[in-house]
Amino acid sequence: MNGLHILAEFHACAGERRLLDNADALAALCRDACAGAGLTPVAETFHQFDGAGATGAVVLAESHLAIHTWPELESVTLDLYVCNFSQDNRAAAERAYETLHAALLPARVTRRDIQRGSVD
Repeated sequence: MNGLHILAEFHACAGERRLLDNADALAALCRDACAGAGLTPVAETFHQFDGAGATGAVVLAESHLAIHTWPELESVTLDLYVCNFSQDNRAAAERAYETLHAALLPARVTRRDIQRGSVD
């Protein structure tokens, strides 16, 4: 169950505006980020707020990606946890994170990494 849990806030996002205000575009980005990292989606749900941003989650065999957008603030928060009992998947978490970062193009990032699940 060792894993990397990335909590991040992206501010002043300069990527395509639709990624902030369109749940379908956000969902496609999240699917691409997970697929490109070799992660295994098992379920997902995304919601479009009227006249505002979107929120969504991809449940992974390796854990989850949750993301929330605030177009009026050009901001995004994300929660990406990737774990696995039999292998170290930290590199997959980093690849998924980099895909999201590259698409959303934040000018400022606050990121917290938590190493989880080490068994003594």
